[in-house]
Amino acid sequence: MRLKLLIGIPLAVAIAVVGGSWFYIKVLQDDPPAKLTLDSSSSSTTAAPSGVDDGTTDGTWKVSSDSIVGYRVKETLFGASAEAAGRTSEVTGAIAITGTSVLEGSFTVDMTSVSSDRTQRDGQFHGRIMNTSQFPTAIFTLTSPIELSSVALDDEVSAKATGNLTMHGVTNKITFDIVAKRVAGQIRANGAIPIHFADYDIDNPSGGPASVGDDGILEFTLVFTR
Repeated sequence: MRLKLLIGIPLAVAIAVVGGSWFYIKVLQDDPPAKLTLDSSSSSTTAAPSGVDDGTTDGTWKVSSDSIVGYRVKETLFGASAEAAGRTSEVTGAIAITGTSVLEGSFTVDMTSVSSDRTQRDGQFHGRIMNTSQFPTAIFTLTSPIELSSVALDDEVSAKATGNLTMHGVTNKITFDIVAKRVAGQIRANGAIPIHFADYDIDNPSGGPASVGDDGILEFTLVFTR
């Protein structure tokens, strides 16, 4: 009887922990925010465009406060899959357009302002994972023009962007897909950049019972105004 108790008690605890974790992830935990799209906004995921459009695009367009940049990673907790996402609208920068070409562009993200729906996760992100006290910003600088097939009002176009991404003190040249559209008084750009943590000297974010792979996604919706 004593032997059965010695075996049964740890087993029951393990079942309770695993079952409780599954219940937390599947029932109690909030769903992650939807993936960013062209219509996403820091104020509303379906924000309507505003502003007067004079029909021209040549010139400098600045990043507005409606922009969003964030991360998205897959987590596994005791065999149960979940998704974590953190975001910020603290983004600055601008692009320069001539005709249908984006000739210049640079964007800076305040990494210290990135937050998710869990304070514990944010503590890990700002601490041992991204060390935002030492590396407070992430910067992308365009190194080749982006050629757009159209800048006509409400035309949605796809293109590729190439530039240098500096994050966690490491700079890499990257090329990624974007979708862009000019709406009334705005130019919007959306995309998702695969990030291999080791490429930026970022330790695997796994910790405790939570397991994370070697890769994540940097997603963005940038909203530009005159």
